Amino acid sequence: MDAAIRTRNLRKIYHSPPPAGVGRSDSPKRNKDSKPQIAALDGIDLEVAPGQIFGLLGPNGAGKSTTVGVLTTRVRPTSGTAWIGGYDVWRDQTAAKRQIGVVAQRPNLDFSLTAREILLFHGAYFGLSARERRERAHALLDRFKLTDRADQLVRGFSGGMMQRVSIARAMMHDPQVLFLDEPSAGLDPQTRLLLWEIIREYNQKGRTILLTTHNMEEADALCQQLAIIDHGRIIAGGTPSDLKASIPGGFLLRLRFGRHSAPLLERLATLASVTEVRPSEANGADLYAGRGGSLIPEIVNLAAALGVELSDVHISEPSLENLFLHHTGRSLRE
Repeated sequence: MDAAIRTRNLRKIYHSPPPAGVGRSDSPKRNKDSKPQIAALDGIDLEVAPGQIFGLLGPNGAGKSTTVGVLTTRVRPTSGTAWIGGYDVWRDQTAAKRQIGVVAQRPNLDFSLTAREILLFHGAYFGLSARERRERAHALLDRFKLTDRADQLVRGFSGGMMQRVSIARAMMHDPQVLFLDEPSAGLDPQTRLLLWEIIREYNQKGRTILLTTHNMEEADALCQQLAIIDHGRIIAGGTPSDLKASIPGGFLLRLRFGRHSAPLLERLATLASVTEVRPSEANGADLYAGRGGSLIPEIVNLAAALGVELSDVHISEPSLENLFLHHTGRSLRE
């Protein structure tokens, strides 16, 4: 069976800053003509199986939205190929678009329409009969808890309500592949949980879902497979449990000292169960170890023996955030 989503060596180079909502992966580079080159994607290979919830993780500007932009025909790649099912996204744009539903980062609703009209018009674009449009719109408005406001103009809706309308619209023609770009950004906890429930229900119908996020809880709760992207490249991939298990030592202890001390870092690396020590900015160090709290007394004693003040300690258990820190040294929420 064909992959639902597939890319090969996907690259996108901008010669000016990317449009709003499209991340850039690195600082501009200059070519021989002195034009800025911003590598938003630098050889992305993805394969998403049919019926899978796939998460694309990374900080702002990592290349997540650019990848979705290419796969949904909004961004033309510089090189490489992308497929939705058996359709080449750029050779068979019309056929590819019929397979997908898209929810962008920012609401793009027509504020002169009601929620019901938005859904009905969207269904008409995809050739649904009048009866089918009415039935699907009614069911979606009810599922997204929008029935009471269905016939009001969306310009008066809250941000969370607009997001619910946007996702209902994307599902209106029952696409085989649903793209959700930062779907829960800015949502209150109740709306976020409702959204997760609806995503799982849609997936249980056999639909494929690709979502971008930098919300680790969301990725862990929803996704069956993940790819972590930074600077336009895939740096890790697998199931959430496999990725967390790949962290050296498991626990991450983020330490901050009054000053940097090379002898202290060398001594820290010799402690039992410590697998890696990395100096960090602001006179800090990251320790990867097989244990957490029980290491603190030993760290305090070492620092005191070398005359270095330990000013802060943060311990976290194995997580996707720790995995990203291990690969990049910076937070997913930056």
